Amino acid sequence: MNQPVVEIDVERCDFCGICVSVCPSDAIELRESIIRIDRKRCTICRFCVDICPLGIPEVRE
Repeated sequence: MNQPVVEIDVERCDFCGICVSVCPSDAIELRESIIRIDRKRCTICRFCVDICPLGIPEVRE
């Protein structure tokens, strides 16, 4: 069985940083036009999913 993961569609992301600010495990890194999620640190809390005004982060099973 696959573990759920949070994925960000970088083509749609406007790099506003809101998701970074709500991540309790500091798993999201944003540098200029690069955003990535450290899957080892991500706890799948879904805060980034809930806060993103564009609905970009998604949990994939």
